[in-house]
Amino acid sequence: MGWCGAELLAAGLGDGAPLFLLLLPLLLFLLVLLPGCWRPLELRRGPGQVGYLPGLGPSRGLSARRSRRPGALPPPYPNGWYRVLDSAQLPRGAVRSLALLGERLAAFRTQDGRAHVVDAYCPHLGADLAAGGRVVGGCIECPFHGWRFRGEDGKCTHIPYAGKVPDFAKVRSWPCCEVNGMLLLWYHCDRTDPAWAVPEQPEVTAGEWVFRGQTEHFVDAHIQEIPENAADTAHLAFLHGPAILGGSDLRYTKSRLWDFMKHVWKAEWQPEPEPHGHCSRMQLQHTATIFGKHFSLLDLSVSARQVGPGLVFLSFKHAFLGHGIILQTVTPLEPLLQNVVHKIYYQKNVPAIIPKFILRAECIQFERDVTIWNNKQYLPKPLLVREDAGIQKHRRWFAQFYSERSPRQPLPKGKLDW
Repeated sequence: MGWCGAELLAAGLGDGAPLFLLLLPLLLFLLVLLPGCWRPLELRRGPGQVGYLPGLGPSRGLSARRSRRPGALPPPYPNGWYRVLDSAQLPRGAVRSLALLGERLAAFRTQDGRAHVVDAYCPHLGADLAAGGRVVGGCIECPFHGWRFRGEDGKCTHIPYAGKVPDFAKVRSWPCCEVNGMLLLWYHCDRTDPAWAVPEQPEVTAGEWVFRGQTEHFVDAHIQEIPENAADTAHLAFLHGPAILGGSDLRYTKSRLWDFMKHVWKAEWQPEPEPHGHCSRMQLQHTATIFGKHFSLLDLSVSARQVGPGLVFLSFKHAFLGHGIILQTVTPLEPLLQNVVHKIYYQKNVPAIIPKFILRAECIQFERDVTIWNNKQYLPKPLLVREDAGIQKHRRWFAQFYSERSPRQPLPKGKLDW
C-alpha cells in the first residue's frame, strides 16, 4: 500500500486502549535507547536491501530481479512533478549531480537563492557540468572550457575564448519549483509547461508543524504499481491487518502470537473533479478489535490525496497523538527503479518521540508492500472480480499521465537487469 501512513495508524495505533498503553512505553523506551533519539529520524534502505525474502547469499535481490518477468509495462516515466532532493541539500552556490527519469542532470542554486535544474552534459564536448562545475551569477560554468549556461532557460551566455556566443548554444533547462521544503522537477515527454502547481501544506510552510524524520526506500517495480494500491482496498485487511509487531517478513506477519488483534477497514478511492482531475483521494475508516471487543474511542479517519503520479499528502488526526502529515514522494530513477521518500511533519507540542514511533511503524508496513512489488509481475489485463472494480478505475485515471509519445523502454529477452 503506497499510502502506508494510513496503514500504520490503523494497524499500529488502533489496537485498543489497554494493549496500546501496554506496548507504547516499551516501544518508546526502545527508541530512547537508540543513538540520536531526539533528532529527526532517518531510515534509509539501499537498493535491494529490503523487499526480498532471505535467500542464498547476498545476491538474492539481484538474482530475483534478473529472473523475474516484469510483464507488459506502461511507459516508465509518467508526466508530472517529481521530488529531486530536499531544499536543504542544495545551499547557495552548490551544484549537485542527479540521476533520475533516465536522465543525468545538474541542480544548482544561485547566490540569490534560486534553484535550477539543467541537463548535465555540456553541448560543447560533453563534460558533466555537475562534476566540478561552479555557480557564476545566475549560471553554471562548465569545468572543461568555462562555458556558462543560464539556469532559467539554459542559454549559453559566455565562452571565455570566443568572440561571439552562438544563439543555438544551450542546454535543456527543466521547470522546477520549491514547495514544502523540497525541490521538485516537472517532467513531460512533449516538453510542455507544467499543467498544474504543487500544493503547499500550510502548516508546514508556516512552521506550525515541524519535521520529525524521513524514510527512504528503493522499489524494483513500475511507478504505477505504488499508487494503484490505494484503489486495491481488498489487500488492506489481508496484507496490513496483522500488527506491526509481526514485522515486515511476509512469512511471519500472520503469526498466531498476534492473532487476537483484528483490524477492519472501510476504504473508498475516488478521482477528484476538474479542475483537479490530476488528483485523487482515498478516505479510510478504521476500527480495531481485541479479543473481539470493539474500542470505538480509537476509531480512526485518514485522508490521503494523490497529486499527479509522484506525490501523496496523507493527513491524519488522532484524539491522543495529535495532528500531522506524511508527505510521500515517488521518483522514477530507471524504468523499474523507484526512489520513495516519506517525510513526517507533526505539531510542535507533541513530543518528537511520538512521530518517530509512527514513522518506524510506517516503515514496517511499507516494506510489506515492497516485498510484493519487488517480486510481482505487472498484468495489463488482470483477472478481477466485481469487488476489484476500483483497480480498473484507477488505471483509467492514471492513464492521463501518459502521452501518445511517452517513450517505452524495451526490455532485453533472457536478461532483465534494470
